Amino acid sequence: MENLIQKFSTPYNTAPFSVIKNEDFLPAIKHEIEKAKEAIDNIVNNQEKSTYQNVIEALEFSGEQLDRITSIFFNLNSAETNDEIQKIAQQVSPLLSEFSNDIRLNTALFEKVKSVYNQKNSIELTKEQLTLLNKNYKSFSRNGANLNDADKSILREIDKELSMLSLKFGENVLAETNAFELHITEKEKLKGLPETALEAAKDLAKSKEKEGWVFTLDYPSYIPFMKYAENRALRKEMAIAFSSKGFHNDKFDNQEIVLKIARLRHKRANLLGYSTHANFVLEERMAETPEKVTTFLDELLEKAKPAASKEFDQLQDFAKRLDNLDELQKWDSAYYSEKLKQKLFNLDDEKLKPYFQLENVINGVFKITNNLFGLKFQEISDVDKYHPDVKTYKVIDEKDELVSIFYADFHPRPGKRNGAWMTSYKPQYIKNDINERPHVSIVCNFTKPTETKPSLLTFNEVTTLFHEFGHALHGMLANTTYPSLSGTSVYWDFVELPSQLMENWCYEKEALELFAHHYQTGETIPMEFIQKIKESSTFMEGIQTLRQLSFGMLDMKWHGQNPETIKDVKSAEQEVFALTDLYPDTPETCMSTSFSHIFQGGYSSGYYSYKWAEVLDADAFELFKEKGIFNKETAKSLQENILSKGGIEPPMDLYKRFRGKSPEPDALLRRAGLIK
Repeated sequence: MENLIQKFSTPYNTAPFSVIKNEDFLPAIKHEIEKAKEAIDNIVNNQEKSTYQNVIEALEFSGEQLDRITSIFFNLNSAETNDEIQKIAQQVSPLLSEFSNDIRLNTALFEKVKSVYNQKNSIELTKEQLTLLNKNYKSFSRNGANLNDADKSILREIDKELSMLSLKFGENVLAETNAFELHITEKEKLKGLPETALEAAKDLAKSKEKEGWVFTLDYPSYIPFMKYAENRALRKEMAIAFSSKGFHNDKFDNQEIVLKIARLRHKRANLLGYSTHANFVLEERMAETPEKVTTFLDELLEKAKPAASKEFDQLQDFAKRLDNLDELQKWDSAYYSEKLKQKLFNLDDEKLKPYFQLENVINGVFKITNNLFGLKFQEISDVDKYHPDVKTYKVIDEKDELVSIFYADFHPRPGKRNGAWMTSYKPQYIKNDINERPHVSIVCNFTKPTETKPSLLTFNEVTTLFHEFGHALHGMLANTTYPSLSGTSVYWDFVELPSQLMENWCYEKEALELFAHHYQTGETIPMEFIQKIKESSTFMEGIQTLRQLSFGMLDMKWHGQNPETIKDVKSAEQEVFALTDLYPDTPETCMSTSFSHIFQGGYSSGYYSYKWAEVLDADAFELFKEKGIFNKETAKSLQENILSKGGIEPPMDLYKRFRGKSPEPDALLRRAGLIK
């Protein structure tokens, strides 16, 4: 078997997608696990006195190539998967879980780490070295190093099972997403849908060799349908399909998996001495405890609910007057919100989309980044791609030095999961005096170009692109010594700050004028549209806030208490949503069975962090508003104190150094229009 690593003789040491075959992954990962084990054995068997260098640093770089290959593999499993890759993932996941446990439960290795940890007050360490030392010690103790052998065996079994269940959960959601399609042959049923949505649906039908129009549960297809389709019965059909993924009591059902994951996480936390999974997770978050999270969510709920109830009544009255509708259902929400928004602001996505051609928005985010941080993006063609749709860029600074390689993958396709995310193929770190630069990727699911139109984004898609690009900047501008502290390797409730902060530029005149030009005429977006974008940004914000809070509360329901008492997934959900839901319940639907963020994506006990980060980003952007949105000094402070620092210091320390004070929740409530 040719070692996969030998194939990395590529420009900038990029991933050699064109020569990697699926069958390469399993043997390469097994090979690299063995090499990493040898490196661990060398640390353990070293007879010299344990030092920071021969234990902590050696451990940090022990699985360097393994991390590289697995990041490529799992990124492909998200962005370009197939049955073969999914089968390999089922084999690889338990191997990696086992290897991780081999390290964390290695008593001799823990003794070496503990020996260095016990010297920490008598040896000279930088802040970053001290953080890595503490992180290593805690990663052992938090993963069972202090357990007896019997409990270590139980932990291993739990971790192996959790990794398999999480994979299966994601596969079921993807299978259900791909299995559904709404095939329409009579155009009158599609009244209200804009031409762009109809054309995309026609193209999709053609690609499937069908007459008429095909709509799917992919966001670019689903969202316009829910916003514009006048046919209420079809909206209901789409909404129920979307919200019942994994809830059909069939081979793709996730109810039992949800219960198992929650119970195993709780059992694991108890084994490690924590009362709940949330207590375990939050020990390493800014929020610290489930009680603090619950208080935070409750305080926001108390302030947002009156505004949300008022907005709901307004929407209900509007639907009654417009269509004599007696009771709003969930599948009416986007439709009547859009109608009311048009009436109040005379502004809809179809009016705005011509000004947001994808290529112009990409150039816009590049220009804004150049104005703030002096970065330049050059599209390159000598870097391998995993799909022809992917764009590749070389990112350089003002001295023309390499900052990062950047991949961008924008359109939906089979084998690519829904949503949008940032990831990396290679982290930034410093080794042998060489500053290894990162390879960063953003993956989105934006409307594809059609035969007659380029890819035109909704305003929501514009903010999504800026959001993911904020994460990408956190990765690109990283400047730390160790890969495990670099870029987005920060507390989960801090990681959303750069991404959500970046969204703010989408609402500013100076920023919009850089890229919002009509795709046919080149006309800059009219000032009245900019004004309306700003005014409408707080439209239905109370309802939106309630929705986000409900997801955070549902996460705490699963992870902030003993889930053994939960016998039925739907009933548990209803208890939570009773506090936040303004719409009647739909018995056929269930959120948890497709809540990938918490059951597959690493956000368990952390969903609240979106709102937490909003508090940080609203407070941070107030500084830019005070100094100027392209103020270089403020941008430099953001780069030096937050974007380049990764996880080398406690995030609140980094934030205060940038902002000069603690964050104030009222900044968010002011921006949202929920308080004056």
